[in-house]
Amino acid sequence: QGRWEEAEKLEVEVMETSKEKLGPDHPSTLTSMANLAATYRDQGRWEEAEKLEVEVMEARKEKLGPDHPDTLTSMANLAFTWHDQGRFENSLILMRDCVRLRQKKLGHTHPRTQSSVATLQSWQASYLDPDDTPVKIAS
Repeated sequence: QGRWEEAEKLEVEVMETSKEKLGPDHPSTLTSMANLAATYRDQGRWEEAEKLEVEVMEARKEKLGPDHPDTLTSMANLAFTWHDQGRFENSLILMRDCVRLRQKKLGHTHPRTQSSVATLQSWQASYLDPDDTPVKIAS
């Protein structure tokens, strides 16, 4: 409901407390960082969102593995931020990787896989090269 300042303040408190009590790479800390990044993204604060999303994604890759469902969620979140920033090629490549890994890890019929596939297809359909020809991203 647009109470961004309140949400941000609480999310920063949770994140800082989690870092202090649990450590910077604890799954709960990383989730609190991802929540704060989502709040930044929802406000159009792309650079702040991206910084946290990259940090969370890299920490999850290292801590949980590159194909862990939480890591894949981080990849999708970063892809959305890049897309919202107009970084279409980067967002397509990252979402394509996310789709491939979700299909392998979760299966083709999993709701998160299907959501990522739909997003990728939508982005591919709207992404045009300089000749106004749809660009196909290899899978």
